[in-house]
Amino acid sequence: MAIIDWPQEKRPRERLIREGAQALSDAELLAIFLRIGVAGKDAVQLGQDMMHHFGSLQRLFGATLAEFAEVHGLGPAKFAQLQAVMELARRALLEEVAAGCMLGSPRAVKQYLRTAFAGKPFESFHVLFLDVKNRLIDAKEMFRGTLTHTAVYPREVVKEALARNAASVMLAHNHPSGTPDPSESDLLLTRALMQALALVDIRILDHFVVAGHQVHSFAEHGQL
Repeated sequence: MAIIDWPQEKRPRERLIREGAQALSDAELLAIFLRIGVAGKDAVQLGQDMMHHFGSLQRLFGATLAEFAEVHGLGPAKFAQLQAVMELARRALLEEVAAGCMLGSPRAVKQYLRTAFAGKPFESFHVLFLDVKNRLIDAKEMFRGTLTHTAVYPREVVKEALARNAASVMLAHNHPSGTPDPSESDLLLTRALMQALALVDIRILDHFVVAGHQVHSFAEHGQL
């Protein structure tokens, strides 16, 4: 039975409008995104197939085009739509972060980082550049690595910070296959970056490690 033939009170789109998006399951939300299903399956069933295939939204969001297309009914057009939705979400969160003092909105910063790193199967190192009032100037992915390692060059971080006339920075990287607890190499890297940036009078306000929905703050744990 097509969704259009369902009782109106059970249709995902109508339920979202009536009850809010939080009332819908992952598959129902995906059904609204998909709009239509494939032969023999409505959009909700296709959404269920997607969740079964990938196991989580994080893995779905991090899928390559080839992995995405392994699900019957999905292809480049839907992949492009999903990437566009994710990028819009990242930019909206970045606007929220940029609208105020970074130190005054830790929730927004952490939520932005969760979204920025969502589903990435490789390590990625980001720098958030701040002005003298701790307002966001820019956020940039500076280095990208493998599943377990990223090479970070302090000289490049200093160069980018000076180019933006930053007064301070926040660092962030992800642990794709582990916990958010920093490794010894993470601690050593942070100290090296602190020393390099101190030479040009730029402070590190925090370093975040992101693993899924978990975010570890060096500042909150007295590790700076």
